[in-house]
Amino acid sequence: MTELAGTRDYYGKTLVELGKENPDIVVLDADLSSSTRTGWFAKEFPDRFFNAGIAEQNCIGMAAGLSLMGKIVFASSFAMFISGRPWEQIRNSIAYPRLNVKIGATHAGITVGEDGATHQALEDISIMRAIPYMNVLVPADAIETAQMVRLAAKVNGPFYIRMSRSNTPLIFKGTDYQFELGKNKVLTEGKDVTIFVCGIMVSKALEAVEELKKEKIFASVVNVSCISPIDMDTIVKMAKKTGAAVTVEEHSILGGMGSAVAEILVKHHPVPVEMLGIEGVFGESGKPDDLLTKHNLNVNGIINKVKKVLARK
Repeated sequence: MTELAGTRDYYGKTLVELGKENPDIVVLDADLSSSTRTGWFAKEFPDRFFNAGIAEQNCIGMAAGLSLMGKIVFASSFAMFISGRPWEQIRNSIAYPRLNVKIGATHAGITVGEDGATHQALEDISIMRAIPYMNVLVPADAIETAQMVRLAAKVNGPFYIRMSRSNTPLIFKGTDYQFELGKNKVLTEGKDVTIFVCGIMVSKALEAVEELKKEKIFASVVNVSCISPIDMDTIVKMAKKTGAAVTVEEHSILGGMGSAVAEILVKHHPVPVEMLGIEGVFGESGKPDDLLTKHNLNVNGIINKVKKVLARK
């Protein structure tokens, strides 16, 4: 049975570890510390934790000030609220002066489920990757989350780390995988098509590859967990190898990871591309698996996109 773990759980756990190692680590939250797991840090280090309340603009402003005092700041809330409400403060007060602030965005995507459309961030990758100097990361599992948080603490500058609500399969357990900024990992090598994928959809892409093999279709899978700066070399290399691409993300197809991949391909090596994601609509309340199925964000949806792009090859 596939082992599951929460990306937000490993976020909170890693923050506690970092807090023990470095007294300059401080954590902020916008009144959701129980859900984002920053409450674990607050319990261990109450003098280095600050609850800004339901005031995300103030949270980011406080993060900027603490950064200017030499602190390594992690500011957290649900992805919908920590990316959307304080976007101007993130752009002008964090990214423009390149401050050392890390934004931990949990509960991203449609799998927030019953909380409904108002809580389902489907545009956050788009608006974050549009900001210059912002490092935008989307972990495939809890293990990669922990590595990203540790790297963000070491590298000076702004980061946006996008996590999910639900527990997800551990992909990198038992491997020697190490996340590198600006690098994306090729998980499987196939000759027919490349699936570029991020976040919770990585495990589903790997399942789809196994099903496609039964039909003699061999797909490569690239974990695009670093969306900005993006790994242009790997994207172009895999497109040249397979001659077709499918992008898969739990996010709008407008401006997200798929758009980032397509922008590179259209400029450096045009190939047929099919994009799988949320297509120009808001989310809605429902069980996470039901919502994923409605938007074809499942194994069958990926397989169908692969066959569609192969017909255009």
